[in-house]
Amino acid sequence: MWPWLALAALPPLLWLALCAGMYAQQRHFIYFPQATRTPVAGTDFELRRGDLTLHGWHLHPGQADALIYFGGNAERVQDNAADFDRALPDWSVYLLPYRGYGPNAGTPDEATLVADALALHDEVRKRHPNGRIAVIGRSLGSGIAVQVAARRPVDRLVLVTPFDSLAAVAGTHYPWLPVRWLLRDRYESVHHLPAHRGEWLLLRAGHDAVVPPAHTDRLIAAAATPPRVIAFADAGHDDLSASPRYWSGIADFLREGSQAPMRRETTPLPLRR
Repeated sequence: MWPWLALAALPPLLWLALCAGMYAQQRHFIYFPQATRTPVAGTDFELRRGDLTLHGWHLHPGQADALIYFGGNAERVQDNAADFDRALPDWSVYLLPYRGYGPNAGTPDEATLVADALALHDEVRKRHPNGRIAVIGRSLGSGIAVQVAARRPVDRLVLVTPFDSLAAVAGTHYPWLPVRWLLRDRYESVHHLPAHRGEWLLLRAGHDAVVPPAHTDRLIAAAATPPRVIAFADAGHDDLSASPRYWSGIADFLREGSQAPMRRETTPLPLRR
């Protein structure tokens, strides 16, 4: 009888071992900085964060209005420079890779990336005291952009292929794992977005295999104000920016707010540690 009992116990033991391994290595499944590596030489913007300096790029210095871009989890943000230069020449654009990405040292995690993003917003506000600040977040960056917009005055918010909660999306992809218990970096945008009372634009893909439509729909339902939506029916999660409507839609949305006063009616939320 004992061999049969041992065999019966093997599957749950293997499952527990798998859960333990996923918990220990989870950030390797969330953040993919390997393909973004680039030397510091060629960067032209710095943000001091304690004993770490983050390096990035600053387009169109001298413009009154500023835009901050938070990219996806494997995105080389500098690859967007030519598109930002062409589509938004009247905006001072800040492209700052996350810590651990691009030219930057450090290790990414939610609390630290959000703290870096808030510090970036504060530095940009100092540089543009009388201008508007817009924020764009794509995929993983949408989870960071939402938390910035919840805690800082953001005139216009653009979310590209966003999700309600990283934990919820992971649970959809891995229903056989107790993801909601295991995940430490949760990016609960569905809880943070209601604190943003300003205008926001949503760009979504019709064939998004990474963020199923229901997760974007839940985010929309939670918002304090309904978004302007641009749907790319034939696009996937990673290629919707190849459409000409992508950049023209963003530019038109930002241009519509050019005469509007800065919106400051945000409800500050405590920064989770």
